[in-house]
Amino acid sequence: MSEIAGEAENGRRGFATSDGSPILQTRGLKRSFKQGEAVIEVLRGVDLDIQPGEIVALLGPSGSGKSTLLQAFGLLEGGFEGSIRIAGKEAAKLPVGGRTEVRRDSLGFVYQFHHLLPDFSAIENVVLPQMIHGATRADADARAAELLTALGLAQRLTHRPNQLSGGEQQRVAVARALANRPALVLADEPTGNLDEATADRVFAEFLNLVRGEGSAALVATHNERLAERMDRVVRLHEGKLE
Repeated sequence: MSEIAGEAENGRRGFATSDGSPILQTRGLKRSFKQGEAVIEVLRGVDLDIQPGEIVALLGPSGSGKSTLLQAFGLLEGGFEGSIRIAGKEAAKLPVGGRTEVRRDSLGFVYQFHHLLPDFSAIENVVLPQMIHGATRADADARAAELLTALGLAQRLTHRPNQLSGGEQQRVAVARALANRPALVLADEPTGNLDEATADRVFAEFLNLVRGEGSAALVATHNERLAERMDRVVRLHEGKLE
């Protein structure tokens, strides 16, 4: 991430692009799907800026297109119209290899379901993405242990997912998302599969860790109470952000 360095303007330690642009900037983002003879417009011209270190809540009812928007920002599929700039780089029209490079170098992902590798321990699940990124095993082990310890899992490093509670599994998923120090974390209902008390604890730890790492984040959620704990709230309504 040679393009990314510096301090967030809001005073939190954060990443910055070399040209001073937002970590995420999208203009005129559109996405439609055909259903029989009908064309369904899910995104109808989304404009959004997220600044370094900023944590933004994305609210909207089920079916409003929140997951579609996160897939666009995560460069996970094509078919979108408009501009997506991530860490100062125009990414929407990159070829497959270029999109993979941006995801690897600049993005972290947390989903509603943890999607941990079942045959690997907690620490191994956090080590693997770092080694894919080029880290040595020793450095990856140290980084994984640091993150998992910060999330209260110091005594669970060698446990496999089926030996962990739901909240513990989601904490491992958070550590994995931050392992490569992404400029931007995209989280899709990251506590939606947890009971309320566990969700509150995991989300508080998520916010603390993201802020401590200096990453920005866009968090899709239905939970107004959780949204109020973030820096800013945007709402997806009829394919546009309010």
